[in-house]
Amino acid sequence: MAKPEVAPSETSYGVTERTRLRRSPLRAVTDRREVHAVLDAGLMCHVGYVMDGQPYVTPTAYVRVGETLYWHGSSASKMIRHLEKGVPVCVTVALLDGLVLARSGFHSSFNYRSVMAFGEAQLVADEAEKMEALEHFVERVTPGRWAEMRPVNGQEMKATKVVAMKLDELSCKIRTGGPIDDEEDYALDIWAGEIPISTRIEDPLPDARLKPGVALPNCVGNVKLG
Repeated sequence: MAKPEVAPSETSYGVTERTRLRRSPLRAVTDRREVHAVLDAGLMCHVGYVMDGQPYVTPTAYVRVGETLYWHGSSASKMIRHLEKGVPVCVTVALLDGLVLARSGFHSSFNYRSVMAFGEAQLVADEAEKMEALEHFVERVTPGRWAEMRPVNGQEMKATKVVAMKLDELSCKIRTGGPIDDEEDYALDIWAGEIPISTRIEDPLPDARLKPGVALPNCVGNVKLG
């Protein structure tokens, strides 16, 4: 972890040379609860790393448990096999909340929430922690589903690897609200404003081979984002 310019606390993340926002610093968020809210609103992250001199960015599902991010993959995954060596990674989560249409292209923007976290991903070797992390993946989006599913078997555990990364060094940016134009542009006869964007959960579609009489469980109706 880089040397902090602003020390972390129980309620806030610290600021380091590579997490300090130089452009639009007013969008910076360090409050732990606000950062957690952004991470908990997302389902997929992008993991950046360098392997054999080549940069890669891999999209994958993740879950936050306290101050740790977990993601998983096949035991044969090149990404997982590389990350378990303890190499530096950069994990990003970005949520698009709207288009911001200003009176000029320069001041047009997006409303968004984003987190960029730096660290090293460590292989979760403890079987109990690994199983608990997999449970968190399921319960994150479908509370109560873990108890209803067929238990994970030994072959599935062997075929799956889980890695963890501590949330020690990160930056978070949030933009909300309408456009901020040059003062003289407010007099122009040009429409400006916001176009909200949201992710919507649709009605469940049953599997084509679902046995007759199997009812939709409550946990599926409880699917949530954020």
